[in-house]
Amino acid sequence: MRIAYLLVLISSILGNNQIPGSDQKRPILLRGGTLHTVSNGVLKEYDMLFSEGKIITIDQKIKPSPETDIYDIYGKHVVPGFIAGYTRIGLTEISAVKQTNDHSETGDLNPNVKANVSYNPDSDLIPVTRSNGILTVNSAPASGIISGQSSVMSLDGWTWEDATLKHPTALHLNWPNMYINFNENAKPKEKEQKEAYKKSLRALDLLVRNVRAYHHRRSAKERKAEHKQKTDLRLEAMISYILYKEPIHIKANDIKQIDAAIKWSKKHDLNIVIIGGDDAWMDPKSLVENNIPVIILGVQKTPQRRFEPIHTPYRLPSILHKAGVRFCISLDPGYPMDGHVRTLPDEAMKAFAWGLPKEEALRSITLSAAEILGVDHRIGSLEPGKDATFFISDSEPLLQKTNPIKAYIQGRELDLSDRQKNLREKYKEKYRRLGRLKE
Repeated sequence: MRIAYLLVLISSILGNNQIPGSDQKRPILLRGGTLHTVSNGVLKEYDMLFSEGKIITIDQKIKPSPETDIYDIYGKHVVPGFIAGYTRIGLTEISAVKQTNDHSETGDLNPNVKANVSYNPDSDLIPVTRSNGILTVNSAPASGIISGQSSVMSLDGWTWEDATLKHPTALHLNWPNMYINFNENAKPKEKEQKEAYKKSLRALDLLVRNVRAYHHRRSAKERKAEHKQKTDLRLEAMISYILYKEPIHIKANDIKQIDAAIKWSKKHDLNIVIIGGDDAWMDPKSLVENNIPVIILGVQKTPQRRFEPIHTPYRLPSILHKAGVRFCISLDPGYPMDGHVRTLPDEAMKAFAWGLPKEEALRSITLSAAEILGVDHRIGSLEPGKDATFFISDSEPLLQKTNPIKAYIQGRELDLSDRQKNLREKYKEKYRRLGRLKE
């Protein structure tokens, strides 16, 4: 009874009170704005027409039909919604409160876990995230060696079904730790540490073989029209990734982990993406040769090792871009910042300040992220035929003062209020009444 009361209390305190946007009923023409298309450069004083949730036309001086609503946006900027490639949005609320976390299962191997069915569309983290232009996220499970399957979620909708843009995105694998403590007093000992890693790698190899064998036996049974083999949910969930090369997202930061993950994927002919990749600057050539993208988890952080220059993480996007590595920028959702990706544009800004071309910085949190997640046919750029998922701001993107004043997901206009904005207005009014606020 106490637990039930606690859950109700938490949901009432943390749940947002916003109403999802309504389906677009009339065509809308945005007239005279600056369009940051990403895929086709910056178009100044252009019009954009969208209807039924899709972008219809981008051109100059579009002639609208009588039923079209017209918004003059001269001097305003239209930007594709930012995309966070690796998050726990909807799966967590407060890291320190266990009852609000639904991103981790017990056990090391949980390939059958699906992120979208655990997604909470009423999370109070959603409004503050989209207030900064982030309209789409890839929510991923976290625990064990194989965590489960991530889902691309639109930050709007009554239910998890409404919010799901794509499922599954990928299978998530946390590469085993390869750090060896050579201290003679270390526990466990050096030999035991090495054996633990080898054991984990053998378990992964065995799992791949078991998936192939399971699929072969099941197919043989079906061909003979005999009784079906008993379903194994874990092996069943991995078939598309092992046999049909759906993407496997491997979290690996150390160069040894990255190299080992690449060798493992080549050994089993798998399609992988590196998540984290802090040491990717050491051997970008290997990533290019094997066509392996990287989802960088944050730019504004300290290096892994004391002897590395302090700016190494800041320069990582620029280094990967110059080497020809496909990448996007996201944020590490680890404790204590689970779910907080609202500062994603700041990460792209920092990358720009340290050598990444500005157009590539914008691309790294829009179209590049969409390509890596496999949703570039729908979002990531302003193009006819794609979803009308974008925001309008007073200033160009990737500035500290960039402030979305309107936002749409699939043509549905969003409520851009959030708890922080409401508190700001509340206390502005308080000090205005007290005569302490200068107008």
